[in-house]
Amino acid sequence: MAAKCKHQDQIKILRTSKQVCEECVKTGDTWVHLRLCLFCGKVGCCDSSKNKHATKHFHATKHALIRSIEPGEDWIWCYVDEIMAGKIT
Repeated sequence: MAAKCKHQDQIKILRTSKQVCEECVKTGDTWVHLRLCLFCGKVGCCDSSKNKHATKHFHATKHALIRSIEPGEDWIWCYVDEIMAGKIT
């Protein structure tokens, strides 16, 4: 039986119009890909980026779910359960 994320009932935000990692912009850095916190809407850079702001946001807030906001990607990741937690439909 596959593991199931226990945090999906806490999703508040599914989409954003932001297309930058605001933390990287503040420091003049660049990013590879962007992730959206599904609890508060914060956009951060991915773990392939130098600063890993999305993961840092999780460690600071314990907001468990993020999604990719890259074109053509619809997956959700749960930091707590360490699994793909579904797709945005």
